[in-house]
Amino acid sequence: MTHNIISKLMNAAAGLGSRNQTNAMEKNTMTPTTLPIGRRGMLALAVAGLSLPALFAQPARAENTESAAVIAPIQRLNDALLANMKAGKQVPFAQRFAALAPVIENAFDLDAILAASVGLRWRSMAENEKADLQAAFRRYTVSSYLANFDEYNGQSFQIAPSVRKLDNGEAVVDTKILRKDGTSTKLSYVMRKTPSGWKAVDVLLDGTISRVAVQRSDFRYLLTNGGVPALVAGLQNKVANLSGGMRA
Repeated sequence: MTHNIISKLMNAAAGLGSRNQTNAMEKNTMTPTTLPIGRRGMLALAVAGLSLPALFAQPARAENTESAAVIAPIQRLNDALLANMKAGKQVPFAQRFAALAPVIENAFDLDAILAASVGLRWRSMAENEKADLQAAFRRYTVSSYLANFDEYNGQSFQIAPSVRKLDNGEAVVDTKILRKDGTSTKLSYVMRKTPSGWKAVDVLLDGTISRVAVQRSDFRYLLTNGGVPALVAGLQNKVANLSGGMRA
Protein backbone atom coordinates (compact mmCIF):
# COMPACT_ATOMS: atom_id res chain seq x y z
CA MET A 1 0.00 0.00 0.00
CA THR A 2 2.65 2.49 0.98
CA HIS A 3 4.78 2.06 -2.14
CA ASN A 4 2.45 4.60 -3.76
CA ILE A 5 1.15 6.43 -0.69
CA ILE A 6 1.90 9.92 -1.87
CA SER A 7 0.58 9.32 -5.36
CA LYS A 8 -2.66 8.21 -3.73
CA LEU A 9 -2.80 11.33 -1.61
CA MET A 10 -2.33 13.47 -4.73
CA ASN A 11 -4.92 11.48 -6.64
CA ALA A 12 -7.35 11.79 -3.75
CA ALA A 13 -7.00 15.55 -3.91
CA ALA A 14 -7.39 15.50 -7.70
CA GLY A 15 -10.31 12.97 -7.85
CA LEU A 16 10.42 28.94 7.90
CA GLY A 17 33.29 46.83 22.98
CA SER A 18 36.31 47.21 23.93
CA ARG A 19 38.60 50.22 23.60
CA ASN A 20 42.06 50.04 21.94
CA GLN A 21 45.03 50.74 24.17
CA THR A 22 48.00 52.82 23.02
CA ASN A 23 51.53 52.14 24.19
CA ALA A 24 53.22 54.96 26.09
CA MET A 25 56.11 56.71 24.37
CA GLU A 26 59.52 55.95 25.81
CA LYS A 27 62.15 58.58 26.23
CA ASN A 28 64.76 56.01 25.26
CA THR A 29 63.51 54.50 22.02
CA MET A 30 66.12 51.72 22.21
CA THR A 31 64.55 50.25 25.38
CA PRO A 32 61.30 48.31 25.03
CA THR A 33 58.57 49.18 27.49
CA THR A 34 56.37 46.63 29.26
CA LEU A 35 53.01 47.83 30.47
CA PRO A 36 52.15 46.47 33.92
CA ILE A 37 49.04 44.22 34.01
CA GLY A 38 47.58 43.51 37.40
CA ARG A 39 45.33 40.65 38.41
CA ARG A 40 42.23 42.53 37.31
CA GLY A 41 43.77 43.15 33.90
CA MET A 42 44.69 39.50 33.51
CA LEU A 43 41.15 38.47 34.48
CA ALA A 44 39.66 40.91 31.99
CA LEU A 45 41.82 39.53 29.20
CA ALA A 46 40.95 35.97 30.13
CA VAL A 47 37.23 36.73 30.19
CA ALA A 48 37.46 38.54 26.86
CA GLY A 49 39.30 35.61 25.30
CA LEU A 50 36.78 33.10 26.58
CA SER A 51 33.78 35.13 25.52
CA LEU A 52 34.71 35.37 21.84
CA PRO A 53 33.97 31.71 21.00
CA ALA A 54 30.74 31.99 22.98
CA LEU A 55 29.69 35.00 20.94
CA PHE A 56 30.34 33.15 17.70
CA ALA A 57 28.46 30.11 18.99
CA GLN A 58 25.29 32.04 19.83
CA PRO A 59 24.02 32.40 16.22
CA ALA A 60 24.63 28.68 15.60
CA ARG A 61 22.69 27.75 18.73
CA ALA A 62 19.83 30.04 17.75
CA GLU A 63 19.71 28.54 14.25
CA ASN A 64 19.70 25.00 15.63
CA THR A 65 16.91 25.90 18.04
CA GLU A 66 14.82 27.38 15.25
CA SER A 67 15.41 24.37 13.00
CA ALA A 68 14.27 22.09 15.82
CA ALA A 69 11.10 24.15 16.23
CA VAL A 70 10.35 23.92 12.51
CA ILE A 71 10.97 20.17 12.39
CA ALA A 72 9.09 19.24 15.59
CA PRO A 73 5.52 19.22 14.13
CA ILE A 74 6.63 17.02 11.23
CA GLN A 75 8.44 14.64 13.59
CA ARG A 76 5.23 14.28 15.61
CA LEU A 77 3.27 13.74 12.39
CA ASN A 78 5.63 11.00 11.22
CA ASP A 79 5.46 9.29 14.61
CA ALA A 80 1.65 9.36 14.54
CA LEU A 81 1.50 8.05 10.96
CA LEU A 82 3.84 5.20 11.85
CA ALA A 83 1.65 4.34 14.85
CA ASN A 84 -1.42 4.34 12.60
CA MET A 85 0.33 2.07 10.10
CA LYS A 86 1.26 -0.39 12.84
CA ALA A 87 -2.25 -0.30 14.29
CA GLY A 88 -3.72 -1.09 10.88
CA LYS A 89 -7.32 -1.62 9.91
CA GLN A 90 -8.05 -3.86 12.88
CA VAL A 91 -8.41 -0.65 14.92
CA PRO A 92 -11.71 1.09 14.05
CA PHE A 93 -11.38 4.07 11.69
CA ALA A 94 -13.16 6.41 14.11
CA GLN A 95 -10.70 5.52 16.89
CA ARG A 96 -7.69 6.14 14.65
CA PHE A 97 -9.30 9.37 13.41
CA ALA A 98 -9.62 10.67 16.98
CA ALA A 99 -5.94 9.91 17.61
CA LEU A 100 -4.57 11.46 14.40
CA ALA A 101 -6.80 14.55 14.07
CA PRO A 102 -5.05 16.69 16.72
CA VAL A 103 -1.63 15.79 15.26
CA ILE A 104 -2.77 16.86 11.78
CA GLU A 105 -4.12 20.12 13.17
CA ASN A 106 -0.81 20.76 14.94
CA ALA A 107 1.29 19.99 11.86
CA PHE A 108 -0.78 21.79 9.20
CA ASP A 109 -2.31 25.24 8.88
CA LEU A 110 -5.50 23.75 7.45
CA ASP A 111 -7.30 27.08 7.05
CA ALA A 112 -4.40 28.54 5.06
CA ILE A 113 -4.17 25.40 2.89
CA LEU A 114 -7.91 25.49 2.21
CA ALA A 115 -7.85 29.19 1.32
CA ALA A 116 -4.92 28.65 -1.07
CA SER A 117 -6.65 25.63 -2.61
CA VAL A 118 -9.88 27.55 -3.17
CA GLY A 119 -8.08 30.59 -4.56
CA LEU A 120 -9.51 34.08 -5.02
CA ARG A 121 -13.09 32.94 -4.40
CA TRP A 122 -12.24 32.43 -0.72
CA ARG A 123 -12.36 36.16 0.06
CA SER A 124 -15.86 36.61 -1.30
CA MET A 125 -17.38 33.59 0.46
CA ALA A 126 -19.85 34.06 3.30
CA GLU A 127 -18.63 33.12 6.76
CA ASN A 128 -21.05 30.20 7.02
CA GLU A 129 -19.77 28.84 3.69
CA LYS A 130 -16.18 29.09 4.94
CA ALA A 131 -17.13 27.29 8.18
CA ASP A 132 -18.80 24.44 6.26
CA LEU A 133 -15.76 24.06 4.00
CA GLN A 134 -13.30 24.17 6.91
CA ALA A 135 -15.13 21.38 8.74
CA ALA A 136 -15.37 19.20 5.63
CA PHE A 137 -11.75 19.87 4.60
CA ARG A 138 -10.44 19.00 8.08
CA ARG A 139 -12.16 15.62 8.04
CA TYR A 140 -11.07 15.01 4.46
CA THR A 141 -7.40 15.76 5.23
CA VAL A 142 -7.31 13.52 8.30
CA SER A 143 -9.15 10.74 6.48
CA SER A 144 -6.72 10.93 3.53
CA TYR A 145 -3.72 10.33 5.77
CA LEU A 146 -5.48 7.59 7.74
CA ALA A 147 -6.51 5.68 4.63
CA ASN A 148 -3.16 5.95 2.87
CA PHE A 149 -0.96 5.16 5.87
CA ASP A 150 -2.77 2.08 7.15
CA GLU A 151 -0.35 -0.80 6.52
CA TYR A 152 3.07 -1.45 8.04
CA ASN A 153 5.66 -3.42 6.10
CA GLY A 154 8.87 -2.26 7.74
CA GLN A 155 8.73 1.34 6.50
CA SER A 156 10.41 4.19 8.35
CA PHE A 157 10.56 7.96 8.13
CA GLN A 158 13.71 10.05 7.80
CA ILE A 159 13.92 13.82 8.34
CA ALA A 160 16.81 16.00 7.15
CA PRO A 161 18.54 17.50 10.23
CA SER A 162 18.48 21.06 8.87
CA VAL A 163 15.77 23.08 7.16
CA ARG A 164 15.94 25.07 3.95
CA LYS A 165 15.02 28.72 4.44
CA LEU A 166 13.05 30.57 1.78
CA ASP A 167 13.25 34.28 0.96
CA ASN A 168 9.65 34.86 2.09
CA GLY A 169 10.39 33.69 5.64
CA GLU A 170 9.02 30.18 5.14
CA ALA A 171 11.15 27.06 5.54
CA VAL A 172 11.19 23.59 3.99
CA VAL A 173 11.51 20.35 5.94
CA ASP A 174 12.72 17.52 3.71
CA THR A 175 11.66 13.99 4.64
CA LYS A 176 11.78 10.52 3.11
CA ILE A 177 9.64 7.44 3.45
CA LEU A 178 12.06 4.51 3.41
CA ARG A 179 10.91 1.02 2.42
CA LYS A 180 12.40 -2.40 3.15
CA ASP A 181 13.34 -2.89 -0.50
CA GLY A 182 15.58 0.20 -0.40
CA THR A 183 13.29 2.49 -2.38
CA SER A 184 12.12 5.79 -0.96
CA THR A 185 9.73 8.67 -1.57
CA LYS A 186 10.73 12.27 -0.86
CA LEU A 187 8.23 14.57 0.82
CA SER A 188 9.01 18.23 1.45
CA TYR A 189 6.86 20.22 3.87
CA VAL A 190 6.65 23.98 3.28
CA MET A 191 6.46 25.49 6.78
CA ARG A 192 5.19 28.90 7.84
CA LYS A 193 5.48 30.51 11.27
CA THR A 194 2.05 31.18 12.77
CA PRO A 195 0.93 32.57 16.15
CA SER A 196 0.62 28.97 17.34
CA GLY A 197 3.98 27.82 15.96
CA TRP A 198 5.41 26.47 12.72
CA LYS A 199 2.87 24.70 10.49
CA ALA A 200 2.93 23.18 7.02
CA VAL A 201 1.12 25.11 4.28
CA ASP A 202 1.95 22.74 1.42
CA VAL A 203 3.46 19.32 0.74
CA LEU A 204 5.71 18.71 -2.27
CA LEU A 205 6.14 15.24 -3.75
CA ASP A 206 9.72 14.74 -4.94
CA GLY A 207 10.30 18.41 -4.17
CA THR A 208 8.14 19.66 -7.05
CA ILE A 209 4.53 18.40 -7.12
CA SER A 210 2.43 20.65 -4.90
CA ARG A 211 -0.57 19.11 -3.18
CA VAL A 212 -2.17 22.55 -2.91
CA ALA A 213 -1.87 23.00 -6.69
CA VAL A 214 -3.49 19.60 -7.30
CA GLN A 215 -6.33 20.41 -4.91
CA ARG A 216 -6.81 23.84 -6.47
CA SER A 217 -7.50 22.26 -9.85
CA ASP A 218 -10.03 19.82 -8.39
CA PHE A 219 -11.71 22.46 -6.20
CA ARG A 220 -11.98 24.93 -9.08
CA TYR A 221 -13.98 22.44 -11.13
CA LEU A 222 -16.45 21.75 -8.30
CA LEU A 223 -16.85 25.43 -7.42
CA THR A 224 -17.43 26.37 -11.05
CA ASN A 225 -20.05 23.70 -11.57
CA GLY A 226 -21.91 23.82 -8.29
CA GLY A 227 -20.48 26.45 -5.95
CA VAL A 228 -19.66 25.87 -2.31
CA PRO A 229 -22.36 23.20 -1.78
CA ALA A 230 -20.79 21.09 -4.54
CA LEU A 231 -17.33 21.34 -3.00
CA VAL A 232 -18.62 20.48 0.47
CA ALA A 233 -20.50 17.50 -0.93
CA GLY A 234 -17.43 16.42 -2.87
CA LEU A 235 -15.28 16.45 0.24
CA GLN A 236 -17.93 14.58 2.20
CA ASN A 237 -18.10 11.88 -0.46
CA LYS A 238 -14.32 11.52 -0.41
CA VAL A 239 -14.41 11.05 3.38
CA ALA A 240 -17.12 8.41 3.03
CA ASN A 241 -15.04 6.52 0.44
CA LEU A 242 -11.80 6.77 2.41
CA SER A 243 -13.35 5.79 5.74
CA GLY A 244 -15.73 3.11 4.57
CA GLY A 245 -18.87 5.07 5.37
CA MET A 246 -18.06 7.91 7.78
CA ARG A 247 -19.16 11.27 6.38
CA ALA A 248 -17.67 14.72 7.02
